[in-house]
Amino acid sequence: MEEPSKMERIRDHFEQEAKEFDQIILKLIPYYDQMIEALLSAIPFEKDSKIEMIDLGCGTGNIIKRVKEEFPKAKLAAVDLSINMIEMTKLKLDGYDEVEYYVDDFYNFEFPNKYDVIISSLALHHLVSDEDKKEFYRKIYNALSSKGVFYNADVVLGSNQQLQESYMEKWKEFMSKSCSIEEIENTWFCKYREEDSPTTLLNHLNWLQEIGFENVDVIWKYYNYGVYGGRR
Repeated sequence: MEEPSKMERIRDHFEQEAKEFDQIILKLIPYYDQMIEALLSAIPFEKDSKIEMIDLGCGTGNIIKRVKEEFPKAKLAAVDLSINMIEMTKLKLDGYDEVEYYVDDFYNFEFPNKYDVIISSLALHHLVSDEDKKEFYRKIYNALSSKGVFYNADVVLGSNQQLQESYMEKWKEFMSKSCSIEEIENTWFCKYREEDSPTTLLNHLNWLQEIGFENVDVIWKYYNYGVYGGRR
C-alpha cells in the first residue's frame, strides 16, 4: 500500500481539527484579526458591487463570511481540500445565497469562472515546491477578470537564517501565551516542519511581478506572517 501523499496527510489533519479550527487559529497566528482586516481592506470595490470572488483554502469560512457581510451582493465561491472544512463553511454561510463550494486541492483545481477578486489565507504555503507556487500564481492570474485582484495572507520565511530564527522565536513567544512549550515544540512546530513549505516574501512578490501582476505590494506583515498581492 502506498504511503499517503503530503496533500492527503494535510487533508486528514484538517479533517480532524475542523471543529476546533477557529480556536486553534487564534492560539497559533499572531494578530490574526489584524491580518484578516488587512486582507479585506485591500479589496478595491464598492460595498454594493456585484463582484465575483473566490476564497482558496476557505477553512471554516471565517473570511468568506466576512466578505459576504461587507459585500452582500457578491457572488462567492469557496474551495478547500477538506470536506469537513467545507461543511463548517456552509454552516457559517447558512442563509446566504450565491455561494458555491468546491472540495479540491490546488494541484487539481481548475477555476470555473473569471473572478474580480481571488483571496487566500493560510493555505498556499502547502504547495510543496517553488515551481508549484509559481504555476498556481499563473493559474490565479489567468482566472482574474480585467483589473481583478489577488491577495494572500500567509506564512513566509525570513530572507536569511538569522531573520528566520528571529521569526520562529517571535512566533513561539506569541504561542506561549496560550500553549505550553511542550505543545509548541512537539505539536505545532512538528506540523509546521512536516506539512508547510513556505518561502520568502520577496520570492512571492517577484513571482507575481514576473507573471504580470501590477501594483504588487505588502499590505501587512508581522515577522513570519504577511498579506500581499496585486492587480491583473
